[in-house]
Amino acid sequence: MVPILAGVHHLKLPVSDLDRSIEWYRTRLGYEVDIEFHEHEVLMGVSLHHPAGGPMLALRLDAEKAAAAAGFDYFSIGVPDKAAISALADHLRALGEQHAGVHFATIGWILPELHDPDGHEVRFYTVASHTEVDPAHPLVINGARETSAARERRGS
Repeated sequence: MVPILAGVHHLKLPVSDLDRSIEWYRTRLGYEVDIEFHEHEVLMGVSLHHPAGGPMLALRLDAEKAAAAAGFDYFSIGVPDKAAISALADHLRALGEQHAGVHFATIGWILPELHDPDGHEVRFYTVASHTEVDPAHPLVINGARETSAARERRGS
């Protein structure tokens, strides 16, 4: 029997400065604080919600783990389609945020290489896809970046 699951409940990241990270996720992506976690009267973490459907996000004060996690893309936040991810890329660019732009990826479009204040890579991936996947016959990709770049150049 396959257990019943209900998607991702929340994502959690270690951060070195809660106020700075809260402000970044608020101003760049629209997140809002809904729960504060205090320990011995000290704010140690927050839960953030997104008013337009993004996943819940938790930030936990832990500078050592934040430094160790910097640079890795632990998750990709879903965006409805290519138009929405392109609009997000423009929004971030207007705020002065550097990223790699929108690219054709394995099954959808990706916006990689956005980094939060602690250097975590925050990626975005479209829910809409351009390639069908059949679980009975897994899609095999050799060299994901090279394959996607070649398909993007061909316009497929």
